[in-house]
Amino acid sequence: SAVVFPKQIATEQQSLMLVKRLLAVAVSCITYLRGIFPESAYGTRYMDDVCVRILREDKNCPGSTQLVKWMLGCYDALQKKYVTGVCLAPDQFNNYWLCLQTITECYHFKFKYTHNGPLLDFGSMDKKSDSTISCADTKKASILLIRKIYILMQNLSPLPNDVCLTMKLLYYDEVTPPDYQPPGFREAKYGGMMFNEEPMYLNVGEVPTPFHMLKLKITTEKQRMENVDMSILKQGEIVEPLQVCGVSGDDPEE
Repeated sequence: SAVVFPKQIATEQQSLMLVKRLLAVAVSCITYLRGIFPESAYGTRYMDDVCVRILREDKNCPGSTQLVKWMLGCYDALQKKYVTGVCLAPDQFNNYWLCLQTITECYHFKFKYTHNGPLLDFGSMDKKSDSTISCADTKKASILLIRKIYILMQNLSPLPNDVCLTMKLLYYDEVTPPDYQPPGFREAKYGGMMFNEEPMYLNVGEVPTPFHMLKLKITTEKQRMENVDMSILKQGEIVEPLQVCGVSGDDPEE
């Protein structure tokens, strides 16, 4: 009944398992709070003192079964250290990223791997890369990330009624075989994205372990943020403020 944190993260396998669990929790929370799937497609779990809803395969909801299969494909790519990013997008046109896609919202999970400890300068210029990460640090950052997701999702304006969900994986080209496709995925012919309305980019948070780094960014239409009181996201140690990146463009590296 609980999403258990390991008492220590001494091996790469322990770190990988935590990253998989955190990705599953985050994706489940986003789809639940944005109303993508019905209530029956989720089970209840606890992550420390935070109650979370976890997506599961539901025979009455083919979409949830498909997303579970996509998640298993993500795990395969993570284990092989091929994937650098997972983009989850509520899409108004069910074209599976095969042409220039008009989207209304995008959730971008970014990953990095290291044998020498976490790359803490990844999106965090005020941190030192030689800092030591404890299991308590990872646990705190994980819970903080999930709490931020909950607060933000509960305050964004609703999505359009006619959205469907697509997922795209981004790879480290220098190590990923050209013909590699994890289960449930196929090659995307074109990778362009565009918004009908003016977008806003939010750095939600990052979770480091001694072997991995996970970071979440959300892009949504600016008008959907108009009713969000940013002060509710500033609650000291409980929820740190989101970083708003502006509306002109995403990270240069992307």
